[in-house]
Amino acid sequence: MSERLRVFAPASASNLGPGFDVLGLALQAPGDTVEVESATTPGVEIVAVTGAPSLNTDPAQNTAGIAATAVLRRIDPAGRRGVRLWLHKQMPLASGLGSSAASGVAGAVAVDALFEGRLSQPALMDCALEGEAAVSGTPHADNVAPSLVGGIVLIRSYDPLDVVSLPVPDRLRVVIIHPHAAVETASARRLVAERRFEISEAVTNLGNIAALVSALYTGDLALLGRSIRDVLVEPLRAPLVPAFGDVKKAALQAGALGCSISGSGPSVFAFVGSDRVAEGVAEAMQGAFRHAGLESDRYLGPVNTRGAARVE
Repeated sequence: MSERLRVFAPASASNLGPGFDVLGLALQAPGDTVEVESATTPGVEIVAVTGAPSLNTDPAQNTAGIAATAVLRRIDPAGRRGVRLWLHKQMPLASGLGSSAASGVAGAVAVDALFEGRLSQPALMDCALEGEAAVSGTPHADNVAPSLVGGIVLIRSYDPLDVVSLPVPDRLRVVIIHPHAAVETASARRLVAERRFEISEAVTNLGNIAALVSALYTGDLALLGRSIRDVLVEPLRAPLVPAFGDVKKAALQAGALGCSISGSGPSVFAFVGSDRVAEGVAEAMQGAFRHAGLESDRYLGPVNTRGAARVE
């Protein structure tokens, strides 16, 4: 029997307010796990997908399979090697938490690890981005990059891809509330693509991105909170998230430093400065969703600075 190994790739929160497609962070939970083993038949086979029966096991239509195929192509250009994958979805689909990115990253890292880690981190990112592009239509890295490398990341450039890791203040905690609803990434991205913005709106977001980066380097959590302001994308996507205005208000009143939509939504994130405050903020946000008739899940904790990794 061939060796089978497992890789966990964490979920991520992206945009972080003003940083559409350029800011993201890794979460401690949830995330996806991929198991992989060598196969005698060349290519990639997805044996099973658990936790999301709607997902396709065709490796050409599944982000884990696409990313795994990209890795295998780089490791074995002759096409002689084969792998079998098991994808265990441990997070909701269409959640705004980088579900497709986590699957792609886990698939890429797992296949690379099976062949003794031959690819560099940038190469693995490129492979995972192939899967992300197939699902969302664009190879945006603000979920893929933090899921792979961990921490808080800034995408300085897409052509060429240039990912910058930012400091993570020790006291920073992240609250994620996922209401039991779904927002399709492709639909949410169309809202942005079809809109033209005023230069004054862009200036507001640019100032907040710069201040956010400064806050992370100085550990100024108050400044970080003031920087979580998005006048470009949040107003367009807020109607897609039921009761978002009430949830955001509840978070801030309970002591959150800042609050916004994670990715395309419907998940909402808040930054806080302690575990105690995180509990209160989470309860307030869930209460606001409950008042609107929606149950929700919560994920609390520090930023995941490890990223994707092999697990026993």
